[in-house]
Amino acid sequence: MSKETGGYIMMIVDKEKCIGCSLCVNDCIVSDINLVDGKANINNITCIKCGHCIAVCPKNAVSTDEDNMEDVKDYNKEDFEINEDNLLNFIKFRRSIRNFKNKDVESEKLLKIIEAGRFTQTGSNSQDVSYIVIKDGIDELREMTLESLSQMGQGILNNLTEETMKFKTYAEMWVNMYEDYKVDHKKGDRLFFNAPAVILVLSNSQVNGALASSNMELMTNALGLGTFFSGFFIRAAQGNKKIMEFLELDESKQIVTCMIIGYPNIKYSRTTPRKEAEIIWR
Repeated sequence: MSKETGGYIMMIVDKEKCIGCSLCVNDCIVSDINLVDGKANINNITCIKCGHCIAVCPKNAVSTDEDNMEDVKDYNKEDFEINEDNLLNFIKFRRSIRNFKNKDVESEKLLKIIEAGRFTQTGSNSQDVSYIVIKDGIDELREMTLESLSQMGQGILNNLTEETMKFKTYAEMWVNMYEDYKVDHKKGDRLFFNAPAVILVLSNSQVNGALASSNMELMTNALGLGTFFSGFFIRAAQGNKKIMEFLELDESKQIVTCMIIGYPNIKYSRTTPRKEAEIIWR
């Protein structure tokens, strides 16, 4: 709250620091900033709190009373620039990991992965992505998920039609996964593959959640960890009241991705080939 006006202020300009350069005015996508008496004035009417005015100001004259300004880092080449060839090779070398060491993942590393998601762009700067980390409850979640998949598989196999025949292979796999798990919880875990941690990425926007997840995967690899995205879990959780209650989620929250995370118990020696990119130049 502003002491001067009693009104809520999202973006604030320090008039003493502002030099009226108009960089923030020109960079504001919603045209919420103008110059008044040679100083930047943020109207806070159409502002979406994207932070461009904070980032572009050469005098560090803009701040917000809502978000943590300690997150703001001044640019320097040594800390911020990445060689483009190394970055591309890093992306090429990533692999989906399903073979994990019997080793816990430190909470500090999981928080750093989430930090990569937190700073990913969102549509209209909605920042509507949230996260659930499962460690202590991973065994319970695994069993509920495998049971759910098995029930879906049985339902498909018991009512095979021309339409459902395309899911027959998956249905048989889901049933067998649960049977194998019941025989041996460790060797039979073909869902989480004995990984010690799961991060669920939630958002009302599939795009926002997927963008965050992509950056989170890069951070996972940079930390020496491995991950894969479990589509089976997403399928099992959809409409499953038991799983949603366990996660303490209501219908307003949508699980976009499920990241299975652990230390890789496998080492790759090279990248793999890919199809040529299909590009249309106009």
